[in-house]
Amino acid sequence: MVRPMPPNPDPKVELRIPANDVANPELSIVIPAMNEQITVAEFVDWCRTGLARAGVRGEILIVDSSTDATPDIALAKGARVLKTPKRGLGRAYIDALDYIRGKYVLMGDADLTYDFREISEFVQKFREGHEFIMGSRFRGTIEDGAMPPLHRYLGTPVTTRILNLIYESRFTDIHCGMRGITLEALKRIHLESQSWEYASEMVLKAAKYQLRTAEVPIHFLKDRAGRLSHMKRSKWYEPWRAGWINLRAMFLFAPDFFLMAPGVVGVSLGLLLVVLSASHWFWWLSLHWMLLGMTLTVGGYSAIQMAVLSRVFYNFIPEKTGRYVKRFTYNRGVAVSALLALAGLAILIKFSARYVQQHLTLSHASEPAITALYLLLLSFQTFTFTLMFQMIAHRNQQPKSL
Repeated sequence: MVRPMPPNPDPKVELRIPANDVANPELSIVIPAMNEQITVAEFVDWCRTGLARAGVRGEILIVDSSTDATPDIALAKGARVLKTPKRGLGRAYIDALDYIRGKYVLMGDADLTYDFREISEFVQKFREGHEFIMGSRFRGTIEDGAMPPLHRYLGTPVTTRILNLIYESRFTDIHCGMRGITLEALKRIHLESQSWEYASEMVLKAAKYQLRTAEVPIHFLKDRAGRLSHMKRSKWYEPWRAGWINLRAMFLFAPDFFLMAPGVVGVSLGLLLVVLSASHWFWWLSLHWMLLGMTLTVGGYSAIQMAVLSRVFYNFIPEKTGRYVKRFTYNRGVAVSALLALAGLAILIKFSARYVQQHLTLSHASEPAITALYLLLLSFQTFTFTLMFQMIAHRNQQPKSL
């Protein structure tokens, strides 16, 4: 049986529905699978056991890109099967979004490494009002041989700490594949990642969107005999590539972390050096110190502006974006840039007049000319920032297409 396609259907995606399909599920277990014929039948049985123990009505949706018998086995066992091309792990969840019927979504793998017979605590957390629930292998148990030492003692702990530092979160295992999210939240965070980095994107967006989060200890089991994990099926460098693209996702969604604080320090220290150098209060603060101060100010000012633009561009918290929109209005931006330009031009005209009077020689200090150019540069930065800010803010206010 094939379900009617959703609006704007992808012709490469096809939903297959079993004869004993579940109506009106509260929970959807959504599982990407590729060539898991060794484990998928038992996995579906585990899911049914877990749903019964948790006392929840649920569906099992296998997002399949296999070339073996995986989809046929899953369908025969009573799971829905969404046939998709092989387009990446993150893309599988994106493809599944229009086909998820449950209010709550539980994710994982069909390889029997996550014990889906034990999902009661996830269901409990959902019903308590949590929107995003991470499984944690480190708070639960890890069977001997289940996780390579490189992942267990280096990769996962280090990247987890990095994400927690950047996003001010407190997760213990950001790469755990067993996780839950409400359907409403899954739509709201708008997943973009096509591959392994979906794991980090989902966690960091849960932090950025301030979802109500929780962690559940889980049991992580080693691969069944005869099954080779997808990491091992790939080339030797695949774990390193996966780690790198996860780090890339962390950095790309939080450029303000690397910009705002350094920018504030640069502007503060730079202005201090400029004022002290121009005032000649300290004889040892030469023109070179003034130039350093100006460089720090201009660089710091640019960093702050880019941090603000990134926050408005992503618009994770509309209330915070709204405060920026009220503060950085077009009129204010143009007024400030005009004042800076006028001050710079006034100083430059005065300096130029004196320069001409002295027959084009610099027999006096050149700080005024440098200060004038400095103010003109800040004026240009302010004006261009205002235009970019207003452009992005205007786009955010436009209704999103369905």
